[in-house]
Amino acid sequence: MPRTASPRPTSFDIAYRAGVSQPTVSRALRGSPSVSAATRERIEAIARELNYAVDKNASNLRSQQSHTLALLFFEDPTADSSLINPFFLSILGSITRSAANAGYDLLISFQQLAGDWHKTYEDSRKADGIILLGYGDYEQYRPRLDQLHAQGTHFVRWGSPEPGDRGTTIGCDNRAGGRVATEHLLAQGRRRIAFLGACDDHYPEFRERWLGYCDALHAAGLEPDPALQVDAITLEAAGHDAVGTLVERAANASGNGFDAIFAASDLIAIGAMHALQERRMRVPDDVAVVGYDDIPAAHQASPPLTTVQQDAQRAGEALVNALLARLENRDPPSRLLPVSLKIRASSGTHTNT
Repeated sequence: MPRTASPRPTSFDIAYRAGVSQPTVSRALRGSPSVSAATRERIEAIARELNYAVDKNASNLRSQQSHTLALLFFEDPTADSSLINPFFLSILGSITRSAANAGYDLLISFQQLAGDWHKTYEDSRKADGIILLGYGDYEQYRPRLDQLHAQGTHFVRWGSPEPGDRGTTIGCDNRAGGRVATEHLLAQGRRRIAFLGACDDHYPEFRERWLGYCDALHAAGLEPDPALQVDAITLEAAGHDAVGTLVERAANASGNGFDAIFAASDLIAIGAMHALQERRMRVPDDVAVVGYDDIPAAHQASPPLTTVQQDAQRAGEALVNALLARLENRDPPSRLLPVSLKIRASSGTHTNT
């Protein structure tokens, strides 16, 4: 049905004539690089034909600060319907308090990585800046960060700082965490230590934990065995399946098995312990296990899980402080937060909880 033109042309009239969405018109007239040159020229020509003028008052109102920060969760594969990494839930309270202490409200949004969240934020201006938690495959996620930077969006993210990163990244020292976890297992007399988790650039945090694992092995005069590394994402099922792969490889290698597991996340570690117990392999007597994150389920596991703890309170505070600095047009550097090892029964020595 044809659109009836308004007495005074609007961006919706331009959108109808150009065959695009109204947000695309807004981006094009602001000169956003997210709109192709051909589309922008077509929109500008229609705007001139309609004698369209930007409403300065409305534009100024949109540019005013909202004193709201946006927290964007990106879906992670989980065993339940939450689709949120349990560690990110532990950061939420600290982010909320830190934002409130600075006089900001917090807008929480759940996003699909495949969606156009980077464009939606620019159009809506519901918040002065955004905090990004979770990203799945980093190689697919990185172009969105570049586009946010090109749009002039104020943002910070949780993750592993990478060369050429846009914006500010806050994360834990994953390499140090991988090293301390492996050193602990070595100190228990373990020598055939498996690593469960990806170790490539698609998952930088896991890769850094793997590198720390390798550092500790090298320092002990041991070479990492490719047969003891199994890719796994942050799911209990992935840890369960990874143990099956390790057992199969050990059988094919005439009994050259494993006596410890360092898992790149607690969920992977918990799934691995279930698989070991199903095979009547005792934890920690036969196989010692260490995880990463110190989510609540780690303490509740049977046996309680030794794990590398990321400081959720400091993480939330650091993310908010970095974003506030960017809102003041400062460029805070990316930084790594220290980690600590929480030793529990799963690794064979139980000295703290």
